[in-house]
Amino acid sequence: MLHGIFDRLPSEAPDHRPADRALADSPRILLRGEAGSGKSTLVQWLAVTAARHDVPEHAAYLQDRIPFVLPLRTLTRHGEALPAPKDFLAAVGSPLAGSQPAGWEHRVLTAGRGLILVDGIDEVPDAERERTRTWLRDLAETYDGDNRWLVTSRPPAVAENWLAEDGFTELTLSPMSPADIATFVERWHRAARPGTDDDAGLDRYERQLLTAIRTKPDLGRLATNPLMCGLICALHRDRHGYLPQGRKDLYEAALSMLLSRRDRERDMAVPDLREEPQLDLLQRLAYWLIKNGRTEMDRSRAETIIDRALPAVPEAAALGDASAVFAYFLNRSGLLREPVPGTVDFIHRTFQDFLGARAAVEESDFGLLAGHAADDQWEDVIGMAVALGRPRERETIFQALLALGDKAPGKRTQARVYLLAAACLEHATSLAPSVREAVERRTATLIPPESPEQARALAEVGPLILGLLPEPEKLSDEAAFHVVVAASHVKSDAALPFLARFAGHPYQAVRAQLVWAWSRFDCTRYADEIITRLDPSGLDFTIQSDAQLRELDRLGLRPDRLDLRTGVSSAAVAAYTSRNRLTELILASATVHDLGFLAGQENLRLLIVDDCPALVDLSALAGLPLEVLSLTASGPDVGLRPLAGLSRLGLLTLRGRAGTVWSPEDLPAGSLHGLWLEGGMRPANGLRGLAGLRALRSLGLNSASNPASAEDWEELGRMPALRDLALNASSLETLPPTAVLADVASLTLLGGGGERALQAAVHRLPEAFPSLADCTLTGDMSAEGDIDLAPLAELPGLRLVSVTAGRDRVRGAAELPSSVTLLST
Repeated sequence: MLHGIFDRLPSEAPDHRPADRALADSPRILLRGEAGSGKSTLVQWLAVTAARHDVPEHAAYLQDRIPFVLPLRTLTRHGEALPAPKDFLAAVGSPLAGSQPAGWEHRVLTAGRGLILVDGIDEVPDAERERTRTWLRDLAETYDGDNRWLVTSRPPAVAENWLAEDGFTELTLSPMSPADIATFVERWHRAARPGTDDDAGLDRYERQLLTAIRTKPDLGRLATNPLMCGLICALHRDRHGYLPQGRKDLYEAALSMLLSRRDRERDMAVPDLREEPQLDLLQRLAYWLIKNGRTEMDRSRAETIIDRALPAVPEAAALGDASAVFAYFLNRSGLLREPVPGTVDFIHRTFQDFLGARAAVEESDFGLLAGHAADDQWEDVIGMAVALGRPRERETIFQALLALGDKAPGKRTQARVYLLAAACLEHATSLAPSVREAVERRTATLIPPESPEQARALAEVGPLILGLLPEPEKLSDEAAFHVVVAASHVKSDAALPFLARFAGHPYQAVRAQLVWAWSRFDCTRYADEIITRLDPSGLDFTIQSDAQLRELDRLGLRPDRLDLRTGVSSAAVAAYTSRNRLTELILASATVHDLGFLAGQENLRLLIVDDCPALVDLSALAGLPLEVLSLTASGPDVGLRPLAGLSRLGLLTLRGRAGTVWSPEDLPAGSLHGLWLEGGMRPANGLRGLAGLRALRSLGLNSASNPASAEDWEELGRMPALRDLALNASSLETLPPTAVLADVASLTLLGGGGERALQAAVHRLPEAFPSLADCTLTGDMSAEGDIDLAPLAELPGLRLVSVTAGRDRVRGAAELPSSVTLLST
């Protein structure tokens, strides 16, 4: 069987890539992210970028794409059926609705030019999410071309692999690292400078805030998503360097800034309403949305809610009727907006949840709060209710949560409720010790976590969890890994001493996770307490900043495999490589233009270059002692000719975008024994010249490189060393009746080339590949129906058959000799 050679050590976070490039590599993405992490901002950026004429180079995959932005909060507001493509524009209230040619959206999607951005699965009521999944599946199946799909959600809203069967890759927006936070703060203050006369004051605020975030753990934890970081910057400036403590106080200060101080800053008259009557009415709107599982409402509904409340809020009634009060909020509060005419929502879900919690506490709806503990849409509401409540009210909420968890019907629901109660402890400034102990006892039953998913959920509890996690000596290797995942996601430097206890752990996955977590903490301190104590054997040392690379140099560490990512500059790489000899190097989304820094690297045996869009010059590779190379070409301008000079190269993977050309003449003929072609790579002249690779034993062909003629098959037949082959099943349609590849012992056939193409190929195998010992049938088999294996019984040397389809779809297995092992998944 043909096996990959670049398998990486599985880790809890195996893929760090810039969010704006996620769709460049995977056409279908389900993106999870916490509130305020930038999901909707990313959707808007993708849409605007795709609509530009001058698409940036790193976003070339968006060129000539038509964006369809589908906010589910809007589409599901009335509980109506989700729209078909012809109704997309009308459903979101676009002014372009009805002005496009008939059927244009169908033509766009059929041609594979669509960018479908579905925002906010979590904003669909839980009861309607299965209907939403069916809608998505139908769309993706109908327009299964080169369209790009992005679906966003808060993490707990849908189960793991919710859309995996439909080809969606799951990614998570990472919290901002300390370096990310520093960059955000610097850029926020830079953006605030134009139009002000106080550059010196802004410089001072910037320095003060950076110091505060670095030295105050609670503030640093709050600043790890763009929403909160921007809010902290604004409040810090608005309050002349003073920041309130804790999430509740920050939200209250932000509301005050938006409701009253905002007008004063804009030299407007003092607002007609005090903050309290404004909050009274706004929280009623927020609470209605929460109780109805919505994030938008009709303007008429909002005015009805206000109208009912006005008799109890005479200060607001003095402004006029409900319509006048609503207009006041819309124009003056900074909290409400009208995304499309006739619809209202809050500027961010976070403010809706905070105001809704305020209403729930005032109405003493503690049973209602606890009753929704298993509903992901209520998590932040319950947490804020704990923060806003008085001690006795908090105690009531916690007792109700524990009672609900104790009688939960399933272990998963019970764990969810217990973890929510534990996470709420950080919001409880005062609480009876007996209640706190009861929550901690329940949480302890979930330790150690049994999966990375459970580990990340534990981390949401905060630093409290560190005192409950067991020491490494008491754990199996797998349990130790999950404990380290949990601790490494705790957003506090308090995690460092705990993580340091695992630095000498022998299990490779534990040490790999410790390397991955470096960017989440202070760079130098983490290096001194953890990185310097790690055994680097077999680890990918993932470096995401120049500072981390400098720390490696300072500590004199020489990892076997260095993995350089987006945040590392070419200058830093050049400085490091000038003083250090490398054995294995990975460049993943690195900002490099050429590979000149590799000159003189006489020990370099393995190089992986993945998604480096600025890299076009490979000339520095010539003469390097590489034995293994994986190269993702950024475009057709990348010249592959230097590869021919790699006299020791044995294993090569080439990936590229559509139109990137390769030729056997570009490859080292004497040494290469394994070649894999992926993505859009296409041969310059069919497979002509491939037989000149005399040592090539294993060959994997992508769709564009599959044999397309009798001449191509003849070229494969002349390869003297070929034993392992992987190609599309549909390519056997061009196999001449007399062609025989007698030496191929292992064959992988990929489905997806048309209905029954794989089954037709199976019938050809005994004559064309008489020496097969190992046969794998895989890929997209949705159009294949049942797979009949009976023809394979004619292969005398067959020992193993693998089929990626359930056994209920396999036929003819009884016809195979008893010496053949059948694997099906």
